[in-house]
Amino acid sequence: MEDSNNFTLIPDADTVMIPQAPEGFKSGFVGIIGRPNVGKSTLMNELVGQKIAITSPVAQTTRNRLQGILTTDNAQLIFVDTPGIHKPHHQLGKVLVQNAKIAIEAVDVVLFVVDGATPAGGGDRYISNLLSQTSTPVILGINKSDLQSPGKGLDEGYHQLADPHNWQVTKFSALTGDGLATLQEQLIDRLEQGPYYYPPNLVTDQPERFIMGELIREQILLLTRQEVPHSVAITIDAVEEEPKITRILATIHVERESQKGILIGKKGSMLKSIGSAARQQIQKLIAGKVYLELFVKVQPKWRQSRLRLAELGYRLEE
Repeated sequence: MEDSNNFTLIPDADTVMIPQAPEGFKSGFVGIIGRPNVGKSTLMNELVGQKIAITSPVAQTTRNRLQGILTTDNAQLIFVDTPGIHKPHHQLGKVLVQNAKIAIEAVDVVLFVVDGATPAGGGDRYISNLLSQTSTPVILGINKSDLQSPGKGLDEGYHQLADPHNWQVTKFSALTGDGLATLQEQLIDRLEQGPYYYPPNLVTDQPERFIMGELIREQILLLTRQEVPHSVAITIDAVEEEPKITRILATIHVERESQKGILIGKKGSMLKSIGSAARQQIQKLIAGKVYLELFVKVQPKWRQSRLRLAELGYRLEE
């Protein structure tokens, strides 16, 4: 299925053709690593030219290792957007952080993203120490350059993290796009010659149902904020494609009855708002009309259970 920009989200296994890469073509995997809420998902969306990762002012938005794909005339970059590295407080957090650490060793280049609008902190130093133990090339990217106040010297603290390891440092704004062309060239420079890993028109390796679920979760984060922060998982129960409309049934899983009440709202008002906003985003994804029906189900302590995590799609990466 394609969107209005002619970017394919799900390849048809019977029709996918991966072309032969031209001479001198480069390709590889880029791990986007950083603290929660430094703009990793916004950055990947901007680089691939389409929204595939959800963004939110609430930290720890990304859960799965989402791969975004950027193909140019001379290179193909596969971006791995990892969960923000933080101190885990539950089984879900442990799985997320462990998957982010695994990604560091599984990619060709690490892009260590920091928040240039705030001073370097303990979380940045923790990740810096972690990356110092890998042989994978690292580029330290100072994001949010558009929010920096002149004369505060915030970059100096990040250079102090990079200089002992001879990491390249670059500045950009994922929000405005300033500096991203330079960043893209720097990443390509670090890659080896290689093949197309994916068809050139593909922007993500994730199935469309996964993206639909993430778009629903994004609206929950935006509309409920701290009331129902991370106790939410989404399953897409059915997708029926008709000639003029796509019908989607989805379940929102929460941990407590009180959270269910918040999500439903007075006379169903909150669930209606979530559904309306998510439907608009999904319509952009599939370039067609959508009927979205949402249900809310209580799954007590699902974030603490390996079995429940697996059932809801959160597994430790191999």
